[in-house]
This record gives sequence, structure tokens and C-alpha cells, in this order.
Amino acid sequence: MGGPSGRMLELLSLLQSGRTWTGRELAERVGASPRTLRRDIDRLRDLGYPVESTRGPGGSYRLVAGRAIPPLLLTDEEAVAAVVGLRLASWAGVADAADAAGNALAKLEQVLPPRLRYRVEAVSASTETAARAPASPDLRTLERLATAAHARNHVRFSYVDRSGLRGERRVEPCRQVLLGRRWYLLGWDRDRRDWRTFRLDRMADLAVQPTTFAPRALPSGDAVSFVQDSARFPISRHRGVVRFAAPVERVSERLTAEAGSLEAVGPDSCRFVTAADSWEWIAITVAMVGVPYTVEGPPQLVEFTRELAERISRAAG
Repeated sequence: MGGPSGRMLELLSLLQSGRTWTGRELAERVGASPRTLRRDIDRLRDLGYPVESTRGPGGSYRLVAGRAIPPLLLTDEEAVAAVVGLRLASWAGVADAADAAGNALAKLEQVLPPRLRYRVEAVSASTETAARAPASPDLRTLERLATAAHARNHVRFSYVDRSGLRGERRVEPCRQVLLGRRWYLLGWDRDRRDWRTFRLDRMADLAVQPTTFAPRALPSGDAVSFVQDSARFPISRHRGVVRFAAPVERVSERLTAEAGSLEAVGPDSCRFVTAADSWEWIAITVAMVGVPYTVEGPPQLVEFTRELAERISRAAG
């Protein structure tokens, strides 16, 4: 596109790169005189683009943040990436964010030129995603926790643990992690004096406190790995390891993914690692799978399994 309109679009594209440009650099790039460049900058300001300038021989121009979001100029690659990102966001497990992303996606797809529409439709047609988690956190909770973690403000909220018990938690928020279809908060539990992970969909009555805290070193230096391990093996006093004498495919049909970690150790055996609030839960759960198994540890689980077997034997006469 030539003429003043094309020059304006090229000028806007340069300014949106985020760098500071001298007047001479911009004039050379858009092929305009310094006087014409100043008029074009004024037109952009009239359209709502906050262009900051410094005067003098070494004067410069820079696009800064304003009070409102002005129209953005995207390259072909940026437009396709934005559509794909918005589509993924509309599938994410955040209720309000999914609606907002869907609305933004509709607006962007409406103005896509045919050459880009084909590329976007190809990505959409070849992409699948699992259904949204049945219990999704709201966007407001996600934003407030993010702000508190960034500003290092204490938070307080009501929380339902794995056993269904509700209690109040006082936490130093650190990171939010999207794991699978669920959002987790990694934070320092002030009452338990240790790192904990919390599912956002189990939170209620979130309150951000005015008090602040000093940053702590992340556990293991990796928030994602810590949350992954915590989701698979929740922090508990009881962890057990059991080896089943059956293929992993058969055992997986009778154990839910949330029960623990299951991996094959051969064509006809697999190992199950789990954590629970009691040895009784582990012992009964593995017995109900209905295939031969061996308790590999710890000694407390081995002993409890023996006692349970004796009680069942006596009860059967």
C-alpha cells in the first residue's frame, strides 16, 4: 500500500517494535521528510497512539503505554500466532478467560484476509483438546493470586483438601502452574512452615493481605517439577509401593489416575506408587484391584497388610 496511508502503517509497525527511534531513522525508513514525519506522528497521536518524543538534534520517538488499547498492526505470522493462542486460551480451564478469549478470537477471525484464514483453519481442523475440567477457577482468582505473588503479598483463603475437609490457609504465594487441565498455586504455608500446592478450583473466600514477605528459594529450583510431584504424590505421612503380578493395562482399568503412579516393569507386572492419609486406605485399595501383588514397602505398610489379612481371615472363620 503506497501513499500516506501506507507510510502511516509502516511508521506504526516500526514504533510497535518497542524500541526508541531517532527522527532521522524513522524518516529514512518510511521515505519521508522530517516535517512530514512530524505530521504523521501527530496523526497517530490523534488516533490514540501514545507516541512519546524528545526534542533536539538527537530527538527520538517511542510508543509507550496509554490509558486505552489502540488498534494494533500485526504481521501475518503475528496474526496467525494470536489466533492460535486465543483458541488455546478459549479451551483452557479458566471460566471467564475462556469466554473473553472466545470473544477476542471472533473479532480477530472476522478481519483475517483469505490467505491467513486458510492457515488458521488448517491449524484448527487438525487440533484436538480434552474437555474443560469440570471445576474451573475463575479469571479473577487467577489474576488476584498472580498480583499477590508478584507484589509478595500474603494471601488467605478457605481450602478443601483431598479428604474433603475444609480449613483456612495462610500462604505466601509464589507461582501458578497449569498442569494438565488444572491450575495449581505453589506457595509457602505459613502455619505448616513448608511448601505446599493448592488447586485453584478448591479455593474460596480469597483475601489478599496488605502485609508482605521476603522471597524464598524455590523448592528444587523448579516450580513445575515440584507441582508435578505433589500432584502425583501429595504431601502425606504415608507413601507405599506395591508390585502387581499383572500387565499395567489390566491394573490401570481398576485404579484411577489420581490414586497414584503406575508404571510397567515387565510384560506381566507393574509397580504402583501412592500416597494417602492412612495405611488402611492403601492396603484396602490395592487389595480391591483383584490381582496378585507384593507390598515392596515401606515396613509400616507391610506390617499393616499382615494385620489386615489376619483380621479378614479371622472374620471369615
